[in-house]
Amino acid sequence: MGVNPTNPVHGLKQLATSGPGPLYRQARLELQRLVESGRYAPGDALPSESVVAAALGVSIGTLRKAVDELVHEHVLVRRQGKGTFVALLNDDRFLFQFFHVEPRDDFGEGGLREREDPQVECVAFVRGRADEAEAAALRIRPGDGVVRVDNRLSLSGRPVVHDRIVVAAQTFKGLSEKRFTERPGTIYNLYQTDHGITVLRARERARATAAGRETARILGVAIGRPVLEVHRVALTFGDKPVEYRVSTINTANHDYVSLLSKRA
Repeated sequence: MGVNPTNPVHGLKQLATSGPGPLYRQARLELQRLVESGRYAPGDALPSESVVAAALGVSIGTLRKAVDELVHEHVLVRRQGKGTFVALLNDDRFLFQFFHVEPRDDFGEGGLREREDPQVECVAFVRGRADEAEAAALRIRPGDGVVRVDNRLSLSGRPVVHDRIVVAAQTFKGLSEKRFTERPGTIYNLYQTDHGITVLRARERARATAAGRETARILGVAIGRPVLEVHRVALTFGDKPVEYRVSTINTANHDYVSLLSKRA
């Protein structure tokens, strides 16, 4: 059999019914390929369901199942009456998906507290060489070039989080302190708009520790004060790591809050 034809207008490849795995999974991978390749950029609308289904050679039901998975993984988003779009990492999505620090209320408001945008201040932006831990997290070699950023995050004017962010210099070519500090949106939005890197999910590990000298200075707490340290590896397509972040949280009046749900 010959190679499956690709639609020159939409870039969609017709699927082979004898291909590997269920047809909806093949459709999902084909849609993901288009997004990952940049054919459809963040915020772009996909063609209508009927056009996409016809181009792939699948039923509308099969296509919707594929789109459902990509919506669940925050690759696509549906807008009622408008269609399906490539997900854009805007401030609201960042706050909901990736920022989990809230003032303590011990469930007194039933979890209905409106989440607050943190005020972010960059206190350091330097280039260096990856140490062993950074290299392992980013899957690069020790000694490879990295950019390290220290941010202070405040809630209601009170410093609460010290973020140490590390990214591979090779991955984020041209990233400057000026562009980083003057970005109009979130850091993940900057990754997406300037570097074509979409953070889809993150893997985190949390541990209790004591504030070191740098964190004590940035948060204005005593050295040795008990704090919560959250190590996060941000992942893009194919679970490729693109950022290693250590968030040190002053938990005197704030908690790390996670909303759990079961996928249907």
